[in-house]
Amino acid sequence: MTTPVPRVLTIAGSDSGAGAGIQADIKTVMALGGYCQTAITALTAQDTRGVGAVQPVPASFIRRQIHMAFDDIGVDAVKTGMLHSVEVIETVAQALSQRSGVPVVVDPVMVAKGGARLLDRDAVNALLSALLPLTSLLTPNVPEAESLAGMSIHDTADMARAAESLKKRGAGAVLVKGGHMPGQQVVDLLLWSGGVTRFADARIASRNTHGTGCTLAAAIACGLAAGIPLDKAVARARAFVRQAIIRAPGLGHGQGPLGHAAAQCSDTADG
Repeated sequence: MTTPVPRVLTIAGSDSGAGAGIQADIKTVMALGGYCQTAITALTAQDTRGVGAVQPVPASFIRRQIHMAFDDIGVDAVKTGMLHSVEVIETVAQALSQRSGVPVVVDPVMVAKGGARLLDRDAVNALLSALLPLTSLLTPNVPEAESLAGMSIHDTADMARAAESLKKRGAGAVLVKGGHMPGQQVVDLLLWSGGVTRFADARIASRNTHGTGCTLAAAIACGLAAGIPLDKAVARARAFVRQAIIRAPGLGHGQGPLGHAAAQCSDTADG
């Protein structure tokens, strides 16, 4: 029997430099053997050094993109990225609330790699109230987890407490990413139905990390779309991101893009 192609819908912003956002999601899902549809929330003019301009997409058009993806090709998992306003967050939440049973991975994109803030306080509150209850997995980095949970994070114990707080607010599971924490190891904590799972790898010294959060969330969504259990989908996604950093092409003058195409040649693409 032929295995169906995992179908992922990414709802996110377009990165004109193709290192993050919609472009990173498409490359990731393709590298892992899935099919990626898109609902673009904003157009950005950016490069490896930062975001130069943002052009929002009307909420009604975002809603239309989402429904057309579900109604024709179909969707096995959803990944969200840049949702820049209260209206967009509420629109996405309303659209997804009509499509129960599909896992939703939410990457709460709040600050771009170059430092530009992409989510204001009102939008954060909307994310917590409208989108979090629909979220199968929330994937904040440490600064995002601090903002969302309203607490400071200094160590893995704090990461676990923040994850528990966000899970209590409605998220099905929470992966707190520890890349911003000091140390020779990068430690991520997954709070899910199986308890707390710790993932750790040696830190890679590289400037080519633009789009790591987008790539990780998209890779997890692709795993869930394929029916892979959450902890194993996270492990596969982390291994893929690691290979993509190692095999980055070294482009640009700032935070360079990952090597998505090179990473698909590794064993991570096969799980």
